[in-house]
Amino acid sequence: MVAGIFASIQFLLISYFSEFKWVRSPDFNGTILLESLRWNINSVLYEELVFRGYLLYKAIEFFGVRKACFLSASVFGVYHWFSYGVFGSVVPMAYVLLLTGSFGLMLAYSFALTKSVVLPIALHLGWNIVSITIFSNGPVGAQLLLPHPEEPAAMSMHEQLITSLLVPATLVLLVFWVLTKKVREEGVSSGP
Repeated sequence: MVAGIFASIQFLLISYFSEFKWVRSPDFNGTILLESLRWNINSVLYEELVFRGYLLYKAIEFFGVRKACFLSASVFGVYHWFSYGVFGSVVPMAYVLLLTGSFGLMLAYSFALTKSVVLPIALHLGWNIVSITIFSNGPVGAQLLLPHPEEPAAMSMHEQLITSLLVPATLVLLVFWVLTKKVREEGVSSGP
């Protein structure tokens, strides 16, 4: 839910800054919802089981937690160059690497510190379902909400930084803070 809340904040701020409203898609129905949920669950499970469930698990054995988490985040970011179709365009590649890489770092540390894929799956699924299924921002086309008018006002650089960097970075930092606090508390409570 936390990741979904942050994704909602991002899209609501985008609509506020770009001066448009979100309206319900007239074509959205139960079949589209189920297909979108199926797509989201499949893609998140695939990515989490590959990147955290196997690759990160093995990398931790070879390199230790810190190096393995950064390696996992980097590979996750590079993977999204191809899934987002930005390979070959330097500025979008840097942007995608920064955003998906930091998100991947959060997911990697979530896995490493909890020793489970449950939290990374929940965070990833929460973000993707809200972004893709609710706000129609993804590869499956129009979903529940659509921007109206379709050509919103351009955002300033300041507004873009808030929506595209500050909101996702705040989620990443919040998750890191909660995880490290939990690890410290468990370390103190399970002391000698």
